[in-house]
Amino acid sequence: MTKVIGVRFRTAGKIYFFDPLKFNIKKGDHVIVETARGIEYGTVVGGIREVPDDNVIQPLKPVLRLATQRDDEQEAGNKQKEKEAFKICLEKIHKHGLEMKLIDAEYTFDNNKVLFYFTADGRIDFRELVKDLAAVFKTRIELRQIGVRDETKILGGIGICGRELCCHRHLSEFVPVSIKMAKEQNLSLNPTKISGVCGRLMCCLKNEEDTYEELNRRLPNVGDHVTTEDGLKGEVHSVNVLRQLVKVIVEVGDEKEIQEYRVEQLRFKRKHKHNKVDVQDEKLKELEKLEKEEPRSKLDDN
Repeated sequence: MTKVIGVRFRTAGKIYFFDPLKFNIKKGDHVIVETARGIEYGTVVGGIREVPDDNVIQPLKPVLRLATQRDDEQEAGNKQKEKEAFKICLEKIHKHGLEMKLIDAEYTFDNNKVLFYFTADGRIDFRELVKDLAAVFKTRIELRQIGVRDETKILGGIGICGRELCCHRHLSEFVPVSIKMAKEQNLSLNPTKISGVCGRLMCCLKNEEDTYEELNRRLPNVGDHVTTEDGLKGEVHSVNVLRQLVKVIVEVGDEKEIQEYRVEQLRFKRKHKHNKVDVQDEKLKELEKLEKEEPRSKLDDN
């Protein structure tokens, strides 16, 4: 087991492990650490704890020090400088006529580098832009192209649920989501109802996926033939996954009627469900294609 603390460098960013050494570090403290990008100012999101050695990327870098008042002031000053850097970069982009959307500007804590995050439909030749920016800021410049999910994570917003976006508030990393998850949860396959602010499938489709998979395993499929506990045979009309209820078309005398049963009142042979969803709608096909092409997050390369 290895003793570590978890540190974040941006809101809802990826959590990195560091060696706390002999410091008395608590959740919410600010620390100064060394990363691949240089010296950084981070927020402790988990107190000192022990994790399995396999969960730690060696060598584990140590905490340099607890942030002092001077460090806090420098970080606040960097935030102000980032706003000015954003404005300047925006002007330079317009000057060079580049088809790119600037999303954010970020200084490393030691001011050794300025990073500019942007989105664009394709590859952008920004060599001249970098030269222009380097002449203004007199430091290393990095332009990083990110995806629409990362854009939304940075900017934030309100989801259709009426709450702050998960990716901006607490989601450290994006998890793979698919149209199959929406199908499994009996959601409408209308692209506008299962897509988030970013235009991609909603991340929250993953939240209840395991529960729905387990509940669906106990249920017959629509169209399956079942036998009720009182000996009636019928065809499944619909299912209520959460309540574990099944509506069955049964023959009563010479007439057919729909009756509702609990799943334990039915006998049936479970069929294996196909993992692949047959997508007919062109918008859904495009959404599925974009999900497969979406690159991994490029925000947290520490």
